[in-house]
Amino acid sequence: MTARDEWKAQYDEAPRRDVEFSTMSGIPLDGVYGPDGREFPGAFPYTRGPYASMYRSKLWTMRMFAGFGTATDTNGRFRSILAAGGDGLSTAFDLPTLMGRDSDDPLSEGEVGKCGVAVDTLADVEELFSGIDLGAVTTSMTINSPAAVLLAMYVATAEESGVERSRLGGTLQNDILKEYQAQKEFVFPPRPSMRLVRDTIRFCTAEMPRWHPVSISGYHIREAGSTAVQELAFTLANGFAYVELARSAGLDVDTFAPRLSFFFNAHIDFFEEIAKYRAARRIWARWMRDRYGARDERSLRLRFHTQTAGVSLTAQQPEVNIARTAIEALAGVLGGTQSLHTNSMDEALALPTEKAARLALRTQQVIAHETGVPHVADPLGGSWFVEALTDEVERQAEEIFAALDAKGAGSILEGVYASLDDGWFQSAIADSAYELERRVNDGRRVVVGVNRFTEGSDDDALDILRIAAEQEQAQIKRLQAVKADRDGAAVHDALGRLRREAADPEVNLMPALIDAVRTYATEGEIMDALADVFGRHVETPVL
Repeated sequence: MTARDEWKAQYDEAPRRDVEFSTMSGIPLDGVYGPDGREFPGAFPYTRGPYASMYRSKLWTMRMFAGFGTATDTNGRFRSILAAGGDGLSTAFDLPTLMGRDSDDPLSEGEVGKCGVAVDTLADVEELFSGIDLGAVTTSMTINSPAAVLLAMYVATAEESGVERSRLGGTLQNDILKEYQAQKEFVFPPRPSMRLVRDTIRFCTAEMPRWHPVSISGYHIREAGSTAVQELAFTLANGFAYVELARSAGLDVDTFAPRLSFFFNAHIDFFEEIAKYRAARRIWARWMRDRYGARDERSLRLRFHTQTAGVSLTAQQPEVNIARTAIEALAGVLGGTQSLHTNSMDEALALPTEKAARLALRTQQVIAHETGVPHVADPLGGSWFVEALTDEVERQAEEIFAALDAKGAGSILEGVYASLDDGWFQSAIADSAYELERRVNDGRRVVVGVNRFTEGSDDDALDILRIAAEQEQAQIKRLQAVKADRDGAAVHDALGRLRREAADPEVNLMPALIDAVRTYATEGEIMDALADVFGRHVETPVL
C-alpha cells in the first residue's frame, strides 16, 4: 500500500463537515495535495497534521480566553461567548489567584479581578460556571502553581451539578517549568511543584480520561521575548521532562501521553510560525517513539492550542491589531492547530470589551467559513520555502535538546532542572528580548504605528473595559461571607490532612485537595498549608 493509499484509507473513515469543498468558482478540491513519495497528514511523523482529514472533519475549537472582575462578571462573558458561536471556554484568572493568594491578602490589594477573574473558594467556581453544562463544553484553565487546587474546585463543582468527573473534558495548563523560565508565577520550589504535576497526571490518567492534565506552554516563553526556535525547543524540552517525570512515577508512556497537549504562540512572522508548528509535530513524534518507546499513535501526535501574540499588539493605532491578529490566526490554522484564541484589538490597553472580543471571534469565523483555507490539509506542504524553513527550525531545536541532554547526563528532566538552577533559560530569553528591542529601536524591525507610519496615532482612543475598585471590595466581602458560613473545624481537619499527606512524597494529593475545597477552604489557606511542607521559592537573580 502506498503512502497515499494509507492516507486515503484513514480519510475515508473520518466524518465530513456538511460544506462544499471547492473554491468560490466551483473548482473541486482534494483533501490533500502532493506526490505519493511525500509525507501525508495523519501519518508518522505528522509534519503535515495529526489527522488525515484535518478540518474537513472538524474545525479547530474556537476557544476564547475570558476572565475579569468577579465570578458573576465572567459567567456573563462566558455565556455571551457561547451565544456568539464559541465552542470552548478558556478561563483567565487574576494575579492573586495565579499566585495562590486570597483576595483579602495584603499583597493582593489593587490586583483583584484586574487581569482575570478572582477565585478564592469553591463558591466562586460554582458561580463562575453557573448555568453552564460542564458535561457539554470543554474548559481550559490557564493556571500553574495552584493548578491542582483549581482542578479540585472544578471537579467538585461538576460533581455537585451531577456531572461525573469521568465526563469532564478540558485542559489544565499546569506547566510549572515555564513559570521558572519565563512567567514567574511560581510559589513552591521546582521539585515539589513537579510533585503536584505528577499527582495531577496520575489522577487524570486514572479518573478523568477526557481531561488534559498538562498543557505544555510555549506561549509565555515567547511573550517573555524568546525567538520562535527557543519557544519550540524549550517547550518540547519541558514536554519531554514531564514524560520522564510520569515514567519515573511508574506510568507507562502510552497511558498518559495521549492526554498531553501543547500551547503555542502565533506571532507575526507568518512563515516562521507555520514552520514552527510543523517541526514541533515531527520532533515530538520521533522523540516519543524512539526515545520514550511510545507505540500508541495518540502518544505520537502532538496536538496544540494556539493564541495570537499578545506582545505583538500595540497601544498605538490599536485598530491595526485587527490585521495582526487575523494574519497570526491564519498562520495557526495553516500550521494545523486544534484550537485557537484570537486576541482583541484593545488588549494592549486593557482587558477586552465584549464588542472587541466578539470581533476577535468573528476573525476566526471568517477564516473558517469564508476563506476556503480549511478545505485542504497542509496547503503549504511541499513549498520549497516552508519545507526548508521547517527543516532549519528542527535542526536548531535539536541543538538545544542535545545541550540539555548533555547537561542532564542523559536526562532531559535533569537538564531542565540544572538549567533552571543556573539561570540558563532565563538568560537566553532575556538576551533574545533585548536583541529584538534593539532592532525595533534602531529601525531594523518595523512596527507599524510605533517606529514608522505613526501619523494618526493621537486619534485612536477606544472605549476600554475598566474594573472598578468596588469590585475588589465586593469580592472580599463575598470571601468573608463564605468564611463566616463554613464549618471551621472541617476546614482545620482538611488542611491538617493535606499537610500530613504532602510530607509523604508517595501520596497523591488530589483526593485531599478535593476534600479540602469541599469544606470551602480558600485557595490561599490550601497553598499556605502546602508551603508549610514544600517551602516557598525565591529566584536567584541572573546577572
